[in-house]
Amino acid sequence: MIFEKICTFAINMSGKNTFFNNLEGLKGIISHKLIDWYHLNKRSLPWRETRDPYKIWISEIILQQTRVDQGLDYYLRFIARFPDVYALAQADEDEVLKSWQGLGYYSRARNLHEASRTIVDQYKGVFPSDYKDVLQLKGVGEYTAAAIVSFAWNQPYPTVDGNVFRFVSRLFAVSDPIDTLKGKRFFTELAHGLMDKDRPGLFNQAMMEFGALQCVPVSPECHVCPFADKCLAYEASQVENYPVKQNKVKTQDRYLYYFHILDGAYTYLKKRTEKGIWQNLYEFPVLESEVPLSFEDFSNNRIFQEIFPCQSNADFKLVVHKKKHVLSHRILFVDFYEVRLKKTIAYELPFLKIRNENLDNYPVHRLMQYYLEK
Repeated sequence: MIFEKICTFAINMSGKNTFFNNLEGLKGIISHKLIDWYHLNKRSLPWRETRDPYKIWISEIILQQTRVDQGLDYYLRFIARFPDVYALAQADEDEVLKSWQGLGYYSRARNLHEASRTIVDQYKGVFPSDYKDVLQLKGVGEYTAAAIVSFAWNQPYPTVDGNVFRFVSRLFAVSDPIDTLKGKRFFTELAHGLMDKDRPGLFNQAMMEFGALQCVPVSPECHVCPFADKCLAYEASQVENYPVKQNKVKTQDRYLYYFHILDGAYTYLKKRTEKGIWQNLYEFPVLESEVPLSFEDFSNNRIFQEIFPCQSNADFKLVVHKKKHVLSHRILFVDFYEVRLKKTIAYELPFLKIRNENLDNYPVHRLMQYYLEK
């Protein structure tokens, strides 16, 4: 019903452009134009050369919140280390997180690991081919499930990602917000109605690639777009206003103070076990604050004094100052102190004591990686 309504609206609103004569004509022309464009412009990527659902799954999870040019190297290394679902399921979580290091959003890696064990335990290592079963895997949403079953088995489920939202909303001048449940359902039904049912996997790839390369977020080259004479947003000079979002993310500032303690041949790490984006990653002892602190401020902090009961035994050197790191809901400002102890610590600290040369064996988040690379 949504498909018929929006297509009828497009036909009626096309005016002098003679948008399309009928709904089937609309569907057919969009599908053919997209697929023709895709054959001429698509990027050569390894996950497009396979029907292996495991490899498609890995690529789709990596490409969530990650650019293709960055994700490609990670994909190749990840597949080389974990070539099948058994290798991933049998791996230690620290090793999986280490392979993911630098990609961010580490819950993706933890979910991959858990889901791989589900596939081994419940499906005897055979990737499920039913859409509903795929959707039940940890960390798999409607988009990822649709991508897997359409690319691996050519099943007619639409992959509605940010690129598809953008292209379809502009083409039909859809003002429904994409960040609401109602809006997502609307676009999913519309994309399903447009889908080439004989070639759903190819159609999905074409739609996503078109949004990624042609119908880009800012300053798209609409004059060379194959839909330039049909796009309602372009006709109304409103391309930059689509897609529409209703909710703006509110961010909070947070201040982190890390201490890289050099205790002779040893240093100290803490595993971040609380739930969050850095869960189960390692980092140096840290103080966190909602307001910026001077050295004098945090040196009077109880946690600081428990780590350094005798400050005269330590030389503090500020190595990184106010490194800014933007997350979805927070903006972090981070200081790193190198702390050289004059005498080795004779008391017990609630941290993991490791040899300095073994530091690279532990999975760390992006801020720790930034510091260590410096």
